[in-house]
Amino acid sequence: MKIVVLAGGTSTERNVSIVSGTQVCKGLKQAGHQVILLDVFFGTEEDNLFEFAEFDIDKEAARMKELSACVAEELKKRNGIIGPRVLAYCMAADVVFMALHGSNGEDGKIQGMFEVLGIPFTGSDALGSALAMDKGITRQMLSGTSVPMANGFCLHKDERENADLAVHGVSFPCVVKPACGGSSVGVSIAQDIEAYEKALDEAFALEDCVIVENYIKGREFSIGVLDGKALPIIEIAPIEGFYDYKNKYEPGKTKDTCPAELPVELTKKMQQSAEEVHHILRLRAYSRVDFLLDENGQHYCLEANTLPGMTPTSLLPQEAAVIGMDFPTLCDTLIQLSLKK
Repeated sequence: MKIVVLAGGTSTERNVSIVSGTQVCKGLKQAGHQVILLDVFFGTEEDNLFEFAEFDIDKEAARMKELSACVAEELKKRNGIIGPRVLAYCMAADVVFMALHGSNGEDGKIQGMFEVLGIPFTGSDALGSALAMDKGITRQMLSGTSVPMANGFCLHKDERENADLAVHGVSFPCVVKPACGGSSVGVSIAQDIEAYEKALDEAFALEDCVIVENYIKGREFSIGVLDGKALPIIEIAPIEGFYDYKNKYEPGKTKDTCPAELPVELTKKMQQSAEEVHHILRLRAYSRVDFLLDENGQHYCLEANTLPGMTPTSLLPQEAAVIGMDFPTLCDTLIQLSLKK
C-alpha cells in the first residue's frame, strides 16, 4: 500500500511525534509498504514523493526536527495547521498512519477533516479522539461506571475562585494537569497551597481548563487495547520522581516490566477496565489506557491515549512484543484494524 505517515504538527509533543513517525515509517517499510513521512504543519514543496525510488526517512525526520524551532513564528503568519501538499498526498495514499500526538493531531480535528474528505486513517474517529483527549470529559463519561478514577474536579481559568480543594473533597498532596495535555507536559504535584497556586499558573499557561485530583501514591501501569481486547499489562517504574516528560523520553530513566508482576485476578480486573474505557469512549482499532495502583491494591484510571507512542521501545509495542508481535507487524496490524468497517 501507499502510506503517508503523518507526524510533527504544532503541539508540545511535536518532537515525540517525529520520533514515532520515523520509526513507524521504517516499520511499515520493513512490512513491504511504500511509505513517506510528512509533517502535517510544514508539509512539503516536493512533488511525486511516492515516485522516488528511495524516500529518505531519516533526512526528512532531521528536516522536521530543525523546523520545530519555527513553529511559534509560523503560527503567527497563518491561521491553518495544514501545510503545503499535505492534503494532496493524503488523498493520493491508500491510508494515512496517524503518528501525531497532542493538540491539533490527537484531538479529533484532523480526523474530522479526513472523515469529511473520505481519507482512510489509523486510530479512532473524530468523536472518540475528542472524547479521550479531554480528561474532563473522560472523567464525566467514566463517572458512575465500574472504572475507578481518583477524586478530583475540572477547573476553568475564568473560575479560579472555585479552586478551593476542600469544597471538592480533594486534599494535599494533589495533582494539577492540563485537561487536554499529553506526555505529562504541565503536570505538577502540589504539597501545599503555595505550590498549588504555582501549579495552577503553569497549567493555565498551557490551557484554559485543568484537572485537579488527589495524588495517589502507588505504581503506574499501562494497558494497550487492540481491537477491543487488552494486551499484557506493562509496569512503568521511574528511577526517580514520577512518570513525567523527562522520565518518559530519556533513556534509562524508567524500568519497564511486561508482563507486569500482578496477581491473576487483579490483572484481569485491570484489563477489563482498560477494555471498558476503550468502549465507553467509543475508541476504534487501538488505544492505550494508563492506570495507577495504590498501596491497597486499588487501581485508578489516569487517561486513555488514542494515538500512543510508537517507537520500538514505547509501551504499546513492548506489550505487543510479549504476544509475539514484532514492531513492523504491529504497525501493519494497526492499519488493518483501522480499515475494518
